[in-house]
Amino acid sequence: MQPANLMLLVIAFVVVAYGLGYARSRSLAMPMGGIRHLKSLPFYYGARAALWCGIPALIVLALWAAFQGKVIQLLVIGSLPPDLVPEGAGQASLLLSKISNVASGALPPGFVEAPIAEAAERLQALRAQSRLYMSVLVVAVTVLAGFLGWIRISPKLNARSQVETTLKWIFFACAALAILTTVGIVFSVAFETFRFFQKISFFEFFFGTQWSPQTALRADQVAAEGAFGMVPLFTGTLLISAIAMVVAVPVGLLSAIYLSEYANKRVRGIFKPLLEMLAGIPTVVYGFFAALTVAPFISDFAASLGINASSQSALAAGGVMGIMIIPFVSSLSDDVINAVPQTLRDGSLALGATQSETMKKVIFPAALPGIMGGILLAVSRAIGETMIVVMAAGLAANLTANPLESVTTVTVQIVTLLTGDQEFDSAKTLAAFALGAMLFLATLLLNVIALKIVRKYREQYD
Repeated sequence: MQPANLMLLVIAFVVVAYGLGYARSRSLAMPMGGIRHLKSLPFYYGARAALWCGIPALIVLALWAAFQGKVIQLLVIGSLPPDLVPEGAGQASLLLSKISNVASGALPPGFVEAPIAEAAERLQALRAQSRLYMSVLVVAVTVLAGFLGWIRISPKLNARSQVETTLKWIFFACAALAILTTVGIVFSVAFETFRFFQKISFFEFFFGTQWSPQTALRADQVAAEGAFGMVPLFTGTLLISAIAMVVAVPVGLLSAIYLSEYANKRVRGIFKPLLEMLAGIPTVVYGFFAALTVAPFISDFAASLGINASSQSALAAGGVMGIMIIPFVSSLSDDVINAVPQTLRDGSLALGATQSETMKKVIFPAALPGIMGGILLAVSRAIGETMIVVMAAGLAANLTANPLESVTTVTVQIVTLLTGDQEFDSAKTLAAFALGAMLFLATLLLNVIALKIVRKYREQYD
């Protein structure tokens, strides 16, 4: 049974356990010939039975799903002949990927060695056995735990206290899981970044002006060690993001001011939904628009002026990205401006200020922290965008400030480095983690700067 179907079955058992627990508590409350008082409402007895039924099953299902892949991989690797057993983690990853491709049908068995084909058949058999054993174990645990929870129901049982205590620990576990996930992401990226700097010098990565991570297959080839200077990547990221912000911030902020302060309800009801529709368009559609319409137009227009322009340029990618980001700035700024108390507007107008002066001197300072938050979200969105850059700006890591030339960004290179079967012992693959760590630190620094700006210009109103 597939995990999704097994989850639905567990949910069905939980619902049945709740109903049986509720019914049992009602029967205990009204015995033959009289009424017996319960320490809790029947709802809590049903909820307690449901928790007894569901929590152990979910724990077993989660543990099985977490460890079955690793156990199956060890069994498959152990069944290979000694001459095919991988020596390192990178070779093991590539070998397991080949076996998985054969097992899934993506790679015909005739194109691989006979032991690999046999390992693929063993992988399929082990996966089927794992699903069967997991289904039997989860169903058995669900039924047994639900039955134990049902028979322990009694009038003296304080079900409400137990249910509330259990839910409190569940909420605590969810909060702890979110925190531990964040810590795990940071440490995993930091660990792989440390491994990268063991292979590539710190100075070369931070101050190098050449990016060519394609290492050679033989030591006697040219550029066998590759080039890992991050300066062109961050320059391209900043260039495209700056162009996007030049487009998105003025248009989004001015449109928010117009819709919130100057437009009537009819115009606002028409244009605000149309503006927010831009956020629902997939990024690949923006990429097609940038590659097929905007980039050729910029190239032809520049050629008509006698200026050399690449068919893929930072200006095309940044301009279209700015159009995509307009709803982030506009919608958040509009909500923040509308949240300013009406009494501030009325007081300013009563003192003789014009509507424009009220907007500049009263409303905008009050809404500045929220507006900065919207701009910060837009900047983060621009830095993390990949599809538009790939289709409109290209993959060339050129160190240039000319918006008419082809550039690339950090996120595009991360995707490129981790695409396909990779060996995680090579500097090429580890470079993706180093770039991710630097991007994380840059975003963190951006957040700190924005927070200081907000605190400096924040004004408190009653």
